[in-house]
Amino acid sequence: MAKGAAARAAARKQRDKWKSKRWFTIRAPRHPWSFRVIGETIAEEEEQLIGRHFEMMQNELDGDFSKMHVKVQFRISGVVGADALTEYIGHELLKDHIRRQVRRDRGKIDDTVDVVTEDGFYIRIKPLMISRHRIKGSQKQQMRTLARDIILKAGATSTWVDFQKATLDGTLEAQIREAASKIQPIRDVMIRRTQLMQSGVVTKDGPTLEQVIDDERAAQEEAENVIEEIGEDEEIDIPIDELPDSIIEAVAEAVPGGEISEAELEKEDGETVYEVTVEKDGKKIEVELSLEGEVLEVEEDESGESAGDVDYESMTVAQLKELLKEAGKPVSGKKAELIERLKE
Repeated sequence: MAKGAAARAAARKQRDKWKSKRWFTIRAPRHPWSFRVIGETIAEEEEQLIGRHFEMMQNELDGDFSKMHVKVQFRISGVVGADALTEYIGHELLKDHIRRQVRRDRGKIDDTVDVVTEDGFYIRIKPLMISRHRIKGSQKQQMRTLARDIILKAGATSTWVDFQKATLDGTLEAQIREAASKIQPIRDVMIRRTQLMQSGVVTKDGPTLEQVIDDERAAQEEAENVIEEIGEDEEIDIPIDELPDSIIEAVAEAVPGGEISEAELEKEDGETVYEVTVEKDGKKIEVELSLEGEVLEVEEDESGESAGDVDYESMTVAQLKELLKEAGKPVSGKKAELIERLKE
């Protein structure tokens, strides 16, 4: 047999590795995320998942769109059935975000601090301070020392879970800013990176994975029952806190900065969809989504009143001034000036 034919025959006999692989659901740690689903990964054997890293942006994790530059990092530590359990190993700011903060005639003060938390976790913290003006080396050292003392004290008096909350929600940054501003005005304070170096004592409090899966299954069954009960051209109001995370995230992407005020399920042309009302800048926006979170339509509600729809001309000067007082705006001037000020 020719060499090429032998190679092709061997290739046909080779096992297709993709067919033997399967998908695993990646779950965030028990504390403080209660085994929340954060992604999926594929592997042939469970052992191949152990130690695999998973990264996501913080706004995708907690919905805070002011944290779109923060990358949160997890590491798979165990597998239970089709679920890959993770541990939080730190966060890192995007380098582009840091570069935008550093400019000529500003002082840059960074440091590396190793901390041991109350429950024995060994953490490496990298703070960064940006001053409004150039500063002396002695002032930088004073500010660096203040920041180091605050970080060491916060770590020694907190558990790992509490400490990671403080680094992600800005609490620790605010403490450093307040202390360092007494030496020189601070433009920005960032914990640009945290890194888990060694694990400590893991608490067993909180719901177990089995309880979380049971709750998810019960919620899914309840949602399916509600969908089955909906008739044609019928609408059912859904409490905002019961909306699936996929729907909330899709709405946030479709209308950034908006706030959900109403939500309902309805059957339209035989298909069940979500109708979500979002308020933004005094206007109401209707977002239609499929059950899977796919945005089908975004439309501004023309019937909803916005600041520009109010008939100010029919109001008296006294009424206009009362509205301006409530808005914290000046009340002096003629009626036309008052109306123009209200429309701004």
